[in-house]
Amino acid sequence: MSIKNILVSQNAPRVLTQYQTVTDKFGVNFNFCPFFRVEPLSSREFRAQRINLLDYTAIVFSSRHVIDAFFSLAEELRCKIPETMKYFCTTEAVAMYLQKHIVYRKRKIFYGTGTPESVVALIGPKHKGEKFLITMSDTSSAAPITSLFEAAKLSFATGVFVKSVSRELGDLKLSDYDMMVLYNPADLKSLQENFPDFKQGDLKIVSFGKSVVRALEDAGFEIAVKAPSPEAPSVAKAIELYLETL
Repeated sequence: MSIKNILVSQNAPRVLTQYQTVTDKFGVNFNFCPFFRVEPLSSREFRAQRINLLDYTAIVFSSRHVIDAFFSLAEELRCKIPETMKYFCTTEAVAMYLQKHIVYRKRKIFYGTGTPESVVALIGPKHKGEKFLITMSDTSSAAPITSLFEAAKLSFATGVFVKSVSRELGDLKLSDYDMMVLYNPADLKSLQENFPDFKQGDLKIVSFGKSVVRALEDAGFEIAVKAPSPEAPSVAKAIELYLETL
């Protein structure tokens, strides 16, 4: 089976170089179309978790969406976040985004290299006495980081701040595509909601990340390409290597 049209369930990246390389090499077409959007929880939805933000002395952030939702909810709940609050972020980009909401001070903002292990390493013995709130989305798994927090005997809780809402995909004609890339269980949820009669047939599915692999396998779909991998750290590279085998 030849691959000509590929549907990617995300917005087009700012730099398309890798995708253009695949297009030039194999003559394929990429169509970028996000399957869901991220929205903050309402104050009512958040209250259902019985979380008091002021019970915690340190917050763990992994995305900009969650940062916006955190401070929006704090304002809506009339909860004044103290200046003594410490923030532990998965990456420098996430940490820098905090400047939108607070004065950036290195003594209370810390960032890792993108892994849960790097966040726990930042905490170390110096911050072990803090009470941590690990912020999440409704589709993310906290297990990779909570298992490390438990092993380090840290005091923590988790809280969902954002939710995934399926987009309307009625204009998409799935039969036009030979391959589809899914990144998140919310992508699969949106696909099934928009196309309840969808059958995979000859459509090749590319997964990116462990969580969507589990969702796809649980739903009975066959995955042609699983990324990332040491050989293919990006979707574009994974597709390129797959097409070379056809």
